[in-house]
Amino acid sequence: MLATLLAALLAGSAPAADCHIGAYRLSDGSTLDIAPTDTDALRWRHIDGSTGKLTRAANDTWTSTLGWTDRPDGKDVRFVDCAKGKLSFDGKSGQRMPLQVQETSFAGDGGTRLVGRLILPPGQAKVPVVVLVHGAEHDSAMQFDAMQRELPAQGVGAFVYDKRGTGSSAGSYTQDYGVLASDAVAAVAEARRLAGARAGRVGYRGGSQGGWVAPLAATRTKVDFVIVGYGLAVSPLEEDREAVALDLKLKGYDQSVIDKAWELSDAIGLVLSSNLTQGFDQLDAAKAKYGKEPWYKDVRGDFSYMVLPMSDDEIREKGKAFLSWNVPWHYDAMPVLEKLQTPQLWELGEDDIDAPSGETLRRLASLQAKGLPITTALFPHAEHGMTEYEMKGRERVSTRYSAGYMQMTIDYAKGTWHPPYGASKVVMPGNAATP
Repeated sequence: MLATLLAALLAGSAPAADCHIGAYRLSDGSTLDIAPTDTDALRWRHIDGSTGKLTRAANDTWTSTLGWTDRPDGKDVRFVDCAKGKLSFDGKSGQRMPLQVQETSFAGDGGTRLVGRLILPPGQAKVPVVVLVHGAEHDSAMQFDAMQRELPAQGVGAFVYDKRGTGSSAGSYTQDYGVLASDAVAAVAEARRLAGARAGRVGYRGGSQGGWVAPLAATRTKVDFVIVGYGLAVSPLEEDREAVALDLKLKGYDQSVIDKAWELSDAIGLVLSSNLTQGFDQLDAAKAKYGKEPWYKDVRGDFSYMVLPMSDDEIREKGKAFLSWNVPWHYDAMPVLEKLQTPQLWELGEDDIDAPSGETLRRLASLQAKGLPITTALFPHAEHGMTEYEMKGRERVSTRYSAGYMQMTIDYAKGTWHPPYGASKVVMPGNAATP
């Protein structure tokens, strides 16, 4: 998940909000989200999981490319009257929905000023409210998290906030899950305060690194549910080992190669988890031993691939950022999950090479077998972010979100369940065999 952060740090600055951004009701009754990107393009997302990048063609007409590919998908978007929220999408007319928006600031852990936003569906009826806990990214959730509109467009309130050290919030960026969980507790209190009588079921949705933070926060405050998207029940160090193994296996290497690659991953893990005080000798020895092996170039992991090309001096210099983030490298999620009685939904990608789901699913199955209220959903051909993909050479290019993923999220927040959800393999509480 640190890989996601690195990509975010290298991305451009966030664009200013404009009249195009919003949730739209189309003439066929479905909803469409138009979101900003880190360039001057826009991105549309449909509730069925389809998505595309919009590039301005002429005036306020935009052309779409499939998913994150460069292939035209034949869908054109024309903003008929942007100021009044009118558009035409793929031959259907659309009107921007009048969602209820409240901007706020509140005190997180240690009094740090955090900035957030509550978005509710139109009307006065009671609705579920989901507090969005985002991952390791360094960008602004208030700017880029499309769920803040996708959920209200489907009748579920959303509270989004910039975590400390990102966007408009104060404080220093951190990956200290304890601090972030305390911030999430404060976010739930603020969401309830703003929603007032409209607040029905209130819970968390944590994506990626948020899958460690949201359950921990749920042990510190009363919530009705926790939804985890492509999160983990293993530690960050175990994540990297599992990611190294899965990626090599997918490339056709056997366990003997994986065992050798783990020597590299374990040495890198020791360097980072010891605050750059240990592990350099082990890493240098492993590099010398395996640096000319044909599989060496294919060692990826979650963070190993970032460190492998560096010299010891470069690691010491660039690794200073890791020290300031206070990453809990050995974090054990199981004691938290073992005592958490809050109903949980874990949505995982079968082909996730950033946060592999195998060991996490096994651990969750052991908790299900003990009677804990955990539901797991494994989406085939889905990777980190719950996107499906195609291969371009040896690289993956995302084409869409998994069918059923967003509807499952919405239904669970509402306390309803209407399967099937795409091709996901669902295991309900009490139905898991002892692993």
